[in-house]
Amino acid sequence: MFENKIALITGSSKGIGAAIAKELASKKCNVVINYNSDLTSALKVQEQCQKYGVQTLIIKADISKEDEIINMIEQIITTFGKLDILINNAGIAIDTLFEEKTKDNFMKTLDINLVGTFLVSKYASVYMLKNKYGKIVNITSTNGINKYFPMCLDYDASKAGIISLTHNLALQFAPYINVNAVAPGWVGTENELNNVDQEYIKLEEEKIFLRRIGTPEEIAKLVSFLVSDDASYINNEVIRIDGGTY
Repeated sequence: MFENKIALITGSSKGIGAAIAKELASKKCNVVINYNSDLTSALKVQEQCQKYGVQTLIIKADISKEDEIINMIEQIITTFGKLDILINNAGIAIDTLFEEKTKDNFMKTLDINLVGTFLVSKYASVYMLKNKYGKIVNITSTNGINKYFPMCLDYDASKAGIISLTHNLALQFAPYINVNAVAPGWVGTENELNNVDQEYIKLEEEKIFLRRIGTPEEIAKLVSFLVSDDASYINNEVIRIDGGTY
């Protein structure tokens, strides 16, 4: 399905990003694994992807820094000659009490989650538009859709911004690049469940129609479909994947 395709997944050394890289590799897509601090995990993901006989490339880049994004895209083009698929997954959350939130932390969250998504899309799109083909999926969150948690209001604002960005990029890159967003709810990643009270998780699960938290692999399968040619007429959409919630 993805033979000869090149996909960049930002923040793919662990969690949802790692699951997406492995899912695409299992379908014969060549993958670029981006990380910022955890090379050991990135190497593990690379090893798992290579079992499928695909080409892989690991690139260290902080997507809050424009020069590092430019270098990353140039390295991909030098290595592969093109870029077909972009998954904007990298992000952070700095959850603190409202009274403890600072401008610096707020801006850091926006720089990585929102501005980083914009910049990677901007520089990747140059080569997609040149080839008149591209697929972009932005990982947002149900936190950006009518959810209110003051402890993570900066994260929520960044994810709501990604939804707006998705719509604008879909128009800007039409008709050659499909741009969609995926909005997961609770997902069982290390980052999401670390230091979270188990009783609180049980209460949250009761709000989910399926009565369980999702897995990174379930998110990856949806993303894989959206960047496949089977989804060629899906564009400018934000798809919730949260097990059904109220």
